[in-house]
Amino acid sequence: MARLFGTDGVRGLANDELTPELALALAASAARVLAAHDRSQRPVAVVGRDSRASGEMLEAAVVAGLTSAGADVLRVGVLPTPGVAHLVTELGANLGVMISASHNPMPDNGIKLFGEGGHKLPDGIEDEIERGLNAQGARPTGPQIGRVSDVDDAVDRYVAHLLEAVPVSLGGLRIVVDCANGASSLAAPDAYRKAGAEVIALHAEPDGVNINDGCGSTCPEDLQAAVVEHGADLGIAHDGDADRCLAVDADGNLVDGDQIMAILAVAMAESGELADNTLVATVMSNLGLHLAMKKRGIAVRTTAVGDRYVLEELRAGGFSLGGEQSGHVVLPDYATTGDGLLTALRLMGRVAQTGRPLRELAAVMHRLPQVLVNVPVTDKAAVAAAPVVRDAVADVEAELGDEGRVLLRPSGTEQLIRVMVEAPDADTAQAAADRLAGVVASIG
Repeated sequence: MARLFGTDGVRGLANDELTPELALALAASAARVLAAHDRSQRPVAVVGRDSRASGEMLEAAVVAGLTSAGADVLRVGVLPTPGVAHLVTELGANLGVMISASHNPMPDNGIKLFGEGGHKLPDGIEDEIERGLNAQGARPTGPQIGRVSDVDDAVDRYVAHLLEAVPVSLGGLRIVVDCANGASSLAAPDAYRKAGAEVIALHAEPDGVNINDGCGSTCPEDLQAAVVEHGADLGIAHDGDADRCLAVDADGNLVDGDQIMAILAVAMAESGELADNTLVATVMSNLGLHLAMKKRGIAVRTTAVGDRYVLEELRAGGFSLGGEQSGHVVLPDYATTGDGLLTALRLMGRVAQTGRPLRELAAVMHRLPQVLVNVPVTDKAAVAAAPVVRDAVADVEAELGDEGRVLLRPSGTEQLIRVMVEAPDADTAQAAADRLAGVVASIG
């Protein structure tokens, strides 16, 4: 049986795979596990959600599950995922529950859990929660049943926290922010205006069904056009739960997570904030990031794909910056998880502080053309280990030399082999990727 928890919580089609019954059982089990680990106090949980219509249904189920297991609930409503993680600490809670499927389409939803301090739960605790889903222990009654309170100033608390991390005023900057009709629709424009910027909000009118619908970080075309139309200095794109941030320069060019990390790494190295002069990135980060950091004397630690692996490496090494090409950037000195609004504020702060346009700052790295081909197979592990596949990869690597790279890996969730090739030009990358995909398909 497959593990219920993925790399970022539990996700599925709302009211089909992720049912209210599952949400209730998951929340109740989480409360019982927390209580078993610390019997000195009654568990307290912060519960937030993004703007999906199904979030209302799942929130009710999660609250019922928590209170039925004796946990008190602080309900914060629609709030970015990193806002929920922050409020776990600020409000003195033991658990955070975020109901969101992040950048996924509206019909999906998910449940993310945070422990004390706003950190994602370790695998061992998640496994305990999963094992306890069908537990039939004694239920509290009378005054031992959990109580529910609403935190009406949750957005204000989160925004105030964000503003503490802004190095300079953003006065004089005109920006466009695409909120993906999601959890940042209130918080992002408010935070950026309070930081001093002139803000034009785009896709910031959630109606329960329009989240991530042709907008946000996975679909930045509207933002690119709006930045040019309004003569803005830059644009910011968030996803549905605002743990990601991509940017657009004044000419409408996309600035991805790798470029954002490069900009922030250089800034933090100059200010002495970059611990051990090290950046943490995943294997999917562009080779151009590695080359740019090497030129600047900044080391790059590489992890498997997934923000939890970036977080683990950051915590293990005491590093201060890491993230993914997708725009999921973590700044541990200010947040315990990826925070798209925090990333945007730090990026805009660098623009304001240097007086240099984003286009010029992003030029610190040259992004090599990258081609990704997904090849369906019957046994991904066997195919990836096949000598003919390893030999083909070695041949392409030898041809590319130091000017490109190959990454061939089994998908973590599907029977696919992912073939990624970077090269000095797009034609070379495409030809090499197609060649390798053909070898994989021939034995798949």
